[in-house]
Amino acid sequence: MPRWKPDAAERLETAALELFGEQGFERTTIAEIADRAGLTQRTFFNHFADKREVLFRMGPDLERALVAEISAGDADLPALDTAVRAMGVVADEMLEIRRDAAKRRYSVIAANPELLERELGKNAALTEAIADALNSRGCDPESAFITAAAAMLAQQTALRAWTRPGETRTLRELLQHSVRALRTTVGAS
Repeated sequence: MPRWKPDAAERLETAALELFGEQGFERTTIAEIADRAGLTQRTFFNHFADKREVLFRMGPDLERALVAEISAGDADLPALDTAVRAMGVVADEMLEIRRDAAKRRYSVIAANPELLERELGKNAALTEAIADALNSRGCDPESAFITAAAAMLAQQTALRAWTRPGETRTLRELLQHSVRALRTTVGAS
């Protein structure tokens, strides 16, 4: 095998998602993932600590982008609108082109309690990061956390719909729909 090939992390992710879909997460080995990607196990470990991390590789990049968008947002926007606008921008720039991978990822995580627990922990950490960014913009800590949690609830609802078979609306459209439903439910304008 060649010593270096471009896009190794993405190729490993693609191979892993294919194998997880074919034979399940638990039955898939790192050796199989590396082989499917045309890479070595050593290359795998240069990018990921274990096979679970393949499913969460974009998390830090998404968090950085989201926090940057919140920080750069219009100071006159209400906190929830700021967070949701940032989520829409990040969805357009980073997630929309990865929809098929997101669908496969979602089904793998939903089928594995350990992965689902990890996903919930990552979402909790992202909620804290959003709250910190909102707090840095002048929102008091309690309101910032409530707003971040509401935005994450809307995002998770949108992601759930976005990954369903046959769904064609963009994640941004679904996010806007989820926020309207949230506002209607809690009676906010």
